[in-house]
Amino acid sequence: MTDTRALAATALADIALRGTSLREAMERHAGKLPDPRDRALLMALLSEGARWWLRFDPALDRLLAQPLRRKEPQVHALLVLGLVQLEILELSDYAAVAATVEATRALKRPRLAGLVNAVLRRWQRERVEWLAALDSVPSTRHAHPAWLADAIARDWPTHAEAVLAADNHEPPLMLRANRRRTTREALLERLHLDGQAVELHPWLADALVLPHSSDVTRLPGFAEGLFAVQDGAAQVAADLLDARPGQRVLDACAAPGGKACHLVERTELALTALDSDPARLRRIGQNLDRLGLHAELRAGDAGVQEAWWDGQPYDRILIDAPCSATGVLRRRPDVRLHRRASDIPPLAELQQRILAALWPLLKPGGKLVYATCSLLRAENEAAVQSLLAGNADARALPFTLPAGQAAAVGWQILPGDGDLDGMYYAVLERQ
Repeated sequence: MTDTRALAATALADIALRGTSLREAMERHAGKLPDPRDRALLMALLSEGARWWLRFDPALDRLLAQPLRRKEPQVHALLVLGLVQLEILELSDYAAVAATVEATRALKRPRLAGLVNAVLRRWQRERVEWLAALDSVPSTRHAHPAWLADAIARDWPTHAEAVLAADNHEPPLMLRANRRRTTREALLERLHLDGQAVELHPWLADALVLPHSSDVTRLPGFAEGLFAVQDGAAQVAADLLDARPGQRVLDACAAPGGKACHLVERTELALTALDSDPARLRRIGQNLDRLGLHAELRAGDAGVQEAWWDGQPYDRILIDAPCSATGVLRRRPDVRLHRRASDIPPLAELQQRILAALWPLLKPGGKLVYATCSLLRAENEAAVQSLLAGNADARALPFTLPAGQAAAVGWQILPGDGDLDGMYYAVLERQ
């Protein structure tokens, strides 16, 4: 029998100290736990462990006479998880302390069991002082890397505290009804009959909202392709692109395919889904197949059109550009552990290169939607302004959304706006 906390400590050490993604860690380890309740606990421990690592990891340097991070990374991660269980998941003392100590033995580190017990018991005795010390420093108060907290404060000074707080709240689970196979109202009724606390989204035409994450493969209608999982901020793309029946549409940087699927659910299109990674392209194909949809899949670099473009221009182009993912930290908490300030300039350069390469592929009168899941202006307005400055035939179209705020050009949804993820959009027309 596998100890869930020991498994979580092994996986969290890989995520926080070796750069493994949360998704990769779950895929690697969840199959070792046959009980779905144990898998749910594993997911909760890894999600919150990644989310709060930057709060509790520094505390351990002061709680321990000698750091364990390098010599005993799994035990160090287990201690972080012990603090997460006490302070974030608010589990009972037994689950947070006794079971965590037992997990030390499951990790085959019995000589450290007493140390783990002592550290967690000390935390319980002195927690008020420890929490006050952590709250006095912005990076540990919000568990964000200092460079990112500074960047958010610089780009969104009046929203920074709200953004940092929103990143640390569990997001709702949002579904997108597949119009080709059902209606949103029929799906709502079916989920209600299954006992699900689901509601229609107030302004997104295809969205339904559940309060908490769950195993979506067990929800009624999943196997039949009646819905997909997609945050509401990402569902906005189909509205802004406004593709019409029969139009020729390019979804560049398309993986994992949520926006491409949404577009062809809406109407009959000649849609090409482009991605540079053949493995990710196969995932788009799997999503299309489950939903009963069709699109042309093409592998290629969006910034080098000569290798994949057939020479025929497009009525609509969607660029969901590679980005820092700083807008989706509440849904992908491990990003805060892996992203670096030095990543932003090359990403901005790549985004501008893709925009410049794809603009000539748009028909006169056509629309291009540029999107990122970033909060940083260097990846958003700066990229669009560069295109506008270099192309006299490019015009930014004004629009508003029920959530978010106007950017210098385009529109920014910040994390938590309308309970959505952070997304940036700009709509450009070729004159």
